[in-house]
Amino acid sequence: QVQLVQSGGGSVQPGGSLRLSCTGSGFTFSTFAMAWYRQTPGRERERVASIARPGGSTAYADSVKGRFTISRDNAKATVYLQMNSLKPEDTALYYCNAFKTLEQDYWGPGTQVTVST
Repeated sequence: QVQLVQSGGGSVQPGGSLRLSCTGSGFTFSTFAMAWYRQTPGRERERVASIARPGGSTAYADSVKGRFTISRDNAKATVYLQMNSLKPEDTALYYCNAFKTLEQDYWGPGTQVTVST
């Protein structure tokens, strides 16, 4: 049974930091590309950051470049999103995604990140 377990969300003041984690099971984690998406009410889900299968090339949305860092530890089957210099507009529900094929496209349950004074 495929499972993605997320942790690390919460509330923080502007300028603060949070680290999200997502641990996968039930599939061969190292062979999947991993990504973080976010969504706010009334808006489409936005891909924030992605990291390729072993090789680990990364890509970021323009809105988070220089502030967010995605990384993976295949031995722990975990992907991370380090978020620094957080802004109120980063407030969203953040989802972990594991992708290999259209039939192997898995999502975590989401974790709330709130940035406010």
